[in-house]
Amino acid sequence: MSTPTAQHLRIGSLELHSPVVLAPMAGITNVAFRTLCRELELERSGSTSGLYVCEMVTARALVERQPATLHMTTFGPTESPRSLQLYTVDPDTTYAAAKMIVDENMADHIDMNFGCPVPKVTSKGGGAALPYKRTLFGRIVAAAVKATEGTDIPVTVKFRVGIDDEHHTHLDAGRIAAGEGAAAVALHARTAAQRYSGTADWGEIARLKDHVTDVPVLGNGDIFAAEDAVRMMAETGCDGVVVGRGCLGRPWLFAELSAALNGTPEPTPPTLGEVATIIRRHAELLAAHHGEDKGLRELRKHVAWYLRGFPAGSDMRVAMAMVSTLDELDGLLVQLPPDVPFPKDAEGPRGRQGSPGKVSLPEGWLDDPEDCLVPAGADLMHSGG
Repeated sequence: MSTPTAQHLRIGSLELHSPVVLAPMAGITNVAFRTLCRELELERSGSTSGLYVCEMVTARALVERQPATLHMTTFGPTESPRSLQLYTVDPDTTYAAAKMIVDENMADHIDMNFGCPVPKVTSKGGGAALPYKRTLFGRIVAAAVKATEGTDIPVTVKFRVGIDDEHHTHLDAGRIAAGEGAAAVALHARTAAQRYSGTADWGEIARLKDHVTDVPVLGNGDIFAAEDAVRMMAETGCDGVVVGRGCLGRPWLFAELSAALNGTPEPTPPTLGEVATIIRRHAELLAAHHGEDKGLRELRKHVAWYLRGFPAGSDMRVAMAMVSTLDELDGLLVQLPPDVPFPKDAEGPRGRQGSPGKVSLPEGWLDDPEDCLVPAGADLMHSGG
């Protein structure tokens, strides 16, 4: 594969020095994880060049100023650009949330998520079900764009290929979003019926890129290594990549992605000792954000990802998955053999896979794609897509 030339990505007013976006993941991409990713990119590749998106928040919860939601919108003191993703189903609430973000200087970029395949969301008409309602989808995007008029805050939109193989919506969604003023669109190249299973169909990213020519098109799905991102961009012509599950337990992946996409030497993957240092820093950042007790409980789910493929032993893994204090964590980390190189077994797919299945939809949802009635009860918190 040929070495790529340096690639930048412009999204509205934002000039990114690598075309890489961290996908929002509930309970993962908080300020602690984003700070860690940015620190490691700077340390290992010499720059912080991509876009790191905050955990997704529900527009209604933001407008209602729910404390847990406001806590999720925390950004680091040097974090720039500040990127916030909204989940929404209602044009009026969308406008209010986006206007709040503008008026209170809460973020520099607003992304909107229409990709969630979770049954409790699609069954109410939210998430990946909503782009089927073309008119309502367009009104929601237009509301966010209207709220940001006269500012440098771009609005972008993420969605899936469609509900299932019989109901693809991505080409219409891309056209509508761009027409309503979105500065970029991103496609998770799976249907809602696939959830996170099987293989992402990068051919659909290429189709969207051919269909939407006036704003950047970003690709998402099955990027687990730097060479995957290079290959996706070469095969589809997409303008950038969105990385989610591939960075679980590998927050240094963004340094590798930046190097690969800009034609510079990729940094050497960390040894087990270096991973231990990264785990400790992650714990420290989580403790600062949540308090030590909750922060260490949040760390537990990351442990298996961090130690994947390493000879850590079952007792160590169990102990680290039950850690509750920084001192306790320190006592465990010093027991790891520091010189063990990064294992080949740690590469490849990670995170939730799930099984494909029939998508739960409201009764009659597929009858009229132009129906713009706001789905009742769908503006609840969920896990992204």
